[in-house]
Amino acid sequence: MRVGELSRRTGVSVPTIKYYVREGLLPAGELSSPNQARYDESHVRRLRLVRALIDVGGLSVAAIRDVLEAIEDPKRSVHEVLGAAHGHIAPREGGPGDAVREAARGQVAELIARRGWRVDDGNPAAGSLADALAALARLGHGRFAEVSLDAYAQAAERIAEADVAYVAREVAREDVVESAVVGTILGDAVLTSLRRLAQVDASARTYDTGEPPATA
Repeated sequence: MRVGELSRRTGVSVPTIKYYVREGLLPAGELSSPNQARYDESHVRRLRLVRALIDVGGLSVAAIRDVLEAIEDPKRSVHEVLGAAHGHIAPREGGPGDAVREAARGQVAELIARRGWRVDDGNPAAGSLADALAALARLGHGRFAEVSLDAYAQAAERIAEADVAYVAREVAREDVVESAVVGTILGDAVLTSLRRLAQVDASARTYDTGEPPATA
């Protein structure tokens, strides 16, 4: 197919397709003449992946390039590719490096050890979790870690098991690594949306008495 048809099938404009080719996000088409290139289904699939990572995952062009390079590197294991994706989607560490944050880092390290997770406590996600716990503590909600953290961790374990089970169904390496990246980045959007829906339901069950609102 020519670039115009590729554009129609994917909803990505021709100038944007050419930009992705220049930036290394999309392989160049096969030249059929000096000024014409032909594309195939692999380009359709790659374009849809790139748009999903941008539109839903919120990744930058540079981040997507790094993730795609990891996917295409046969020397990297699926575990390593997933780590490359995590490195770009984990929020950067922020906030003051004070005693509150150090305490939060200790809580994260204890959680990892307590649950027997095979995770380095220097993982970017561990730093992000410590930032969140420190922010909660500064807002006067330090008991969150004591009351809710393990419940969240248990739920996260079940979700991670579902993620890995989905990826394990694939056979070809390309499909495995793509599923791992997509499941991680887009799965976050699914999880966040499901949590919001469940929170609305839980709030209604707890606080909504079903009585009509009072009139003035």
